[in-house]
Amino acid sequence: MPQVTMKELLESGVHFGHQTRRWNPKMKDFIFGERNGIHIVDLQKTLKQFKEALRFVGEAAAQGKSILFVGTKRQAQEAVAEEARRCGMYYVNHRWLGGLLTNWVTAQKSIERLKEIDRLADEEHYEGRAKKEISRLERERKHLTQNLVGIKDIPGLPDVLFVIDSRKEEIAVLEANRLNIPVVAIVDTNSDPDPINYVIPGNDDALRAIRLFTSKIADAVLEGRQVATEGEFQQVSADGMEGEYAIMTEDGMIVTEKGVVNPESMSEPQGAY
Repeated sequence: MPQVTMKELLESGVHFGHQTRRWNPKMKDFIFGERNGIHIVDLQKTLKQFKEALRFVGEAAAQGKSILFVGTKRQAQEAVAEEARRCGMYYVNHRWLGGLLTNWVTAQKSIERLKEIDRLADEEHYEGRAKKEISRLERERKHLTQNLVGIKDIPGLPDVLFVIDSRKEEIAVLEANRLNIPVVAIVDTNSDPDPINYVIPGNDDALRAIRLFTSKIADAVLEGRQVATEGEFQQVSADGMEGEYAIMTEDGMIVTEKGVVNPESMSEPQGAY
């Protein structure tokens, strides 16, 4: 299972939540305290929850299951596409089309249409077609590619959803819930954790945090696929956090086994609004 440390979480700004006035009370158990009007996420719980999620994803990959990465917000688009491709999985990073999961037959028709236009363009170069028709086909191709390129080769409904920002991707989460597809999600302090099967409490806005989460999930997929043919997936206790801990002092400093850390010095609280 990919290793995750408290230091990585701190340096990536995972501990920065949203403004306290925008919090969701259901996230209370995952909040460490507040600093300058910003909620600080309890990284000890994040570490535990993240390891549980990584183990689940790794085991799913080892069983040959498909994972769909979902992150359509601007700062998540690049990381979601890159990491999903790196581990050979699927992604949606532009816009979630309503009914993508719950109306899968229609989604499949759109995917087949995209493949058909790709064949016309790549193999026949639109041979024998008028310029006006070629222009129309290219516009259609661009639109379909933007929304479906990450799932063009998916064999069927995904077995697991990995979501960046469960609040923004609420429709995707609800569709997965309706179909009993497990959801692993980054859940910030302004979000509802209830619809999520594997909650990873943390900053879902900072680029470094998003990159850390997506890369570790991709690593878990790769490890799971590798051990599928080599042996049993390494079972690491979610409580086995290498003795790492974090305590917040009255003045807002974070004390870990490595020493005292000023959370404001670790990363800019991007998206904490």
